[in-house]
Order: sequence, then structure tokens, then C-alpha cells
Amino acid sequence: MNENKYLIISNNESVTKQFISLLAGFTSVEAIKYDDVKSDFDRLAPDVVFLIQSEEDSGIDLIQYMQSINSDHLLIYIAINTEFETLRAATRAGVADFFVIPDELNSLASKLDKIDHLAKEKRASTDEAAATNTKSFKKGRGMIYSFYSGKGGSGRTLVSSTFAQTLKLESTAQVIFIDLNLQFGGSETFLSIESNRSLADLSPVIDELNENHIRNVSEKEKHSKLEVLLSPRDAEVGESVTEDFISTLLRTCRRNYDFVVVDLPVQINEQTYRALEESDRICYVLNLDTPSLQVLRQVELLFNRLGIDAKERMGLVINKVSKDNEIQPGDVKNLTSYPIEVKIKNDSRALQSYVNKGEIVRKEANEKKLPPFAKDIHKWVISKLG
Repeated sequence: MNENKYLIISNNESVTKQFISLLAGFTSVEAIKYDDVKSDFDRLAPDVVFLIQSEEDSGIDLIQYMQSINSDHLLIYIAINTEFETLRAATRAGVADFFVIPDELNSLASKLDKIDHLAKEKRASTDEAAATNTKSFKKGRGMIYSFYSGKGGSGRTLVSSTFAQTLKLESTAQVIFIDLNLQFGGSETFLSIESNRSLADLSPVIDELNENHIRNVSEKEKHSKLEVLLSPRDAEVGESVTEDFISTLLRTCRRNYDFVVVDLPVQINEQTYRALEESDRICYVLNLDTPSLQVLRQVELLFNRLGIDAKERMGLVINKVSKDNEIQPGDVKNLTSYPIEVKIKNDSRALQSYVNKGEIVRKEANEKKLPPFAKDIHKWVISKLG
């Protein structure tokens, strides 16, 4: 069984270090501060949370927030005093257990194995319940896949939209595709959708955004029934879509869909930055030529300057692979440390025919006659569904 993911939430550095040391026997341990919970909790999706009370804040509001986002984790409250009202409020808010430090630190240490076992049981129970559901996926812990490339013309929009379509066709998952190319769009062409509605129509309800609001604005691709939030295709309207809007939209989608597939524009602005930060996986679409590799290096430098942690989250989607490429996939391994997610054959002639006719690449599950481009994405998706 996979190891549990542990999260320490603390504003006290010395206590944080103490707990990191305490949890040294576990492989996946993260630590954040109170102010980072709303930005990072969804993405980290922990199995066990240690919330350590601070002198300025009891953390009760954070408990309620985390429970509202996802209640699948095991939440342990670490109090710094024995104030009855605080401990009662924490229990009512949904903590599984509480310990008062430093008096009960040894008691906590002796119960870590039990806590780990309980968290695994809780996860197994949730997975089993999900398996009996027709969705076959666990709601509330959806994965956000963002497709990005620093170079235009890489085929990012076609790859991402076909990836989303294939996910929907080949599984019972709830999938939504979001086009964040706010100025010009593009996905509506590849998905053969005509609509005046766009994600910008969610602006009036963004503060109380829920699944129903999203479904009222999204369009459905007629073959796969993939839900799609289209771009407003308007620079002025696009400017009204703030980074907070993006955060709220992606977090709400994560809670209500199994897969959230995001097509990002080339330019790095506040909206793109926020989407990258919220993503579980960043799929960088790369062509096999020198300019594309040079741009990838520039993107790496920019990510480092902006503090975007892509090391563990980013993989390369090598597109338009052919024998005529000046660089081959094997060469890429020597030029970058990012893993290759998939290699997609160059299929420009067949794909151009689809685009010219206004047809989509995927129409049904288990299609026999798929173009090489779609076959490669199909294999990739099946490996993700595992």
C-alpha cells in the first residue's frame, strides 16, 4: 500500500523542526505555515495533518476550512495549552485526536504507528466506497494537469484537448477541460464547440462558486460529453480574470472533478503563474528542435526566479516526433533532467484534415482506426488511469 502523506501546519519554526524529526521514519512529510494552508492544502492532499496551535491563533478556523475542502484526511490537533474551550472546539470541528505539548509529546511519539495505520484504513475505506460508486473515482481529490509550453506552435492546445477527451472516453471519471488562453482561445476549434459562454461568466458568483455554477457555464463536447470551460477570447474581459479567480476556479474544480485539464498560454502572467502553482502535474509540450530546447532552458530559469517548484511535478510531452527531427528523444534525456511523459508521432497531414473539416480527433471509446497522434495519447492516458 502506498505510504501516507504527512502535513505539519505550524507557525513556530522550532516546533516544526521538532515534528519533522519526530516523523523522520516516514517518507512523505511536508511543513507549511498557517498563511499557506489556503494556497497549498488542496494541492498537497495529505493523509495525516498535524495542526499545531500557535499563540496568536487557535487554528479552529483552519480545521473547519480543511474539513470543508476534504474530510478524507486524519487530523491531529497539537495544543500548547489545556484550555477546555479550545480543545472542545477543535473536537467539534472534526479533529480525530489531540495532544498537549510538551507534556504529551512522548505519548504522541508512541502512537505514531497507530495513527499511520488508522490513516491507511481510512484511505482504504474511502477508496473502497469510491470503487462501488459508478464514478470509480474518489471525489474531492481530483488531479490538475496543466499543459504549458514557452514556445508557440508546439501543439499544446490540440494535445491537451485530446488528452482530456481521451480521459473522458476511456474511463468513468468526471473530467473538465479549461481553456486559459484568455485573449484568443483555440480549444473551441479543436473540440468543435460554438458558444458565447465562457469561464468569465463565473465572475459574479466566484466568491460562492460551486459545482452547479460551473456546470451552468460549461459546454459539453457532444461525443465524449467532456465538460469544457471556454476562453472569453477577449483581451479586455481576460484582464478581469484575476489570479484569485483562477485559484478559486481550480480548487472548486478539483473538489468536484476527478481530472482537471488546463490549457495555458505561452506568456507567464499572474493567471498562468497561479495555475502552475495549483497544478499537480505540469505537462510541458516540447518540439524536437534547437529553438524549442533553448526556450525550455529559459522557462526553467524563469520558474526558478518565480519560485515555481517544477522539479517533482513537470514532465515533457514530446510532440511531432519523426525521423526528420534534428534532435531525437534520446538526446533530450542528456539535455534536461525532466522525465519524458510521452512521445507523440508527427501526424500533421492527418490532423490537418480533421481541423479543415471541423472534426474532432476522438469520437468514441475503443476506436479501431485512430491516427498515430491519437494512438500515442491513448496509450499515455491508459497508463495514467492504471
